[in-house]
Amino acid sequence: MRTVGLSAKISSASALQLAAETAKQLSFRGLAVCFDEQTAGAIGQSGAACHPKADLPGAADLLITFGGDGTLLAVARHAPSNVPIIGVNMGTLGFLTEIRVDEFQDVLDQALRGDYVAERRVTFDVTVTGPGRDLRYRVLNDAVINKGALARIIAMDVEVGGQFVSTFRADGMIVSTPTGSTAYNLSAGGPIIYPTMGAVVLTPICPHMLSNRPIVMPDHLEIEISIASERQEVFLTLDGQEGVPLNEHDRIRIRKSDVSVSLIQAPGKSYFDVLRRKLKWGEER
Repeated sequence: MRTVGLSAKISSASALQLAAETAKQLSFRGLAVCFDEQTAGAIGQSGAACHPKADLPGAADLLITFGGDGTLLAVARHAPSNVPIIGVNMGTLGFLTEIRVDEFQDVLDQALRGDYVAERRVTFDVTVTGPGRDLRYRVLNDAVINKGALARIIAMDVEVGGQFVSTFRADGMIVSTPTGSTAYNLSAGGPIIYPTMGAVVLTPICPHMLSNRPIVMPDHLEIEISIASERQEVFLTLDGQEGVPLNEHDRIRIRKSDVSVSLIQAPGKSYFDVLRRKLKWGEER
């Protein structure tokens, strides 16, 4: 590894301080350091190598984020498959940023030696097509269709693998990766999916029909959702960070991406350890 990319939650003084200290340490060890533009400005490193968040992953051999899941998502969904990521949790509830501050130095040393375990997480490619537009995104957590503040129930025609499923009438729809199953999907009553499973979860939000339940399907099936409601205020949200207004008869296609995200794991810690701690499932043995 020759270049390390750093991104921190700019509203967290402790995250910025740790990012600045880490940059000095890496430079001392002879490694090049680059930042996203917001982080660099917040720690007074605007003269260093800086990139927009979407471009930072392509400039680094290793990414480190300091903050919560949102900080990691902002750069991780743009990362190539071969760039591992260390997500350092700075005190917020995070399922992706599972490395504590007191574990970080050991994990970093191991990563720089090439002695680390990384878990591959699937991402989805999302396209929005309609009159005059063809938009493309990649998500690590989820793609969510939501109604606006004054909109009524949305009607959505859903096809999976080219087969019609149903017309869902609901406040919205969550299409979640296994990684995102513990995010909005979980709060909407969807299931927790083991993060390396080849699955996708389709979860209606407050459906009009109580028999409309979450559906778990293999992730090789393409999902297509068409907005059937007329003159409604409807939005598509990507990983909770990018929003796109949707028009009547827009088509949203979601398929498994060829690019995965590589998250470096804390040694000796399982996914169930993370669930027990984050969801407070009781005392550990």
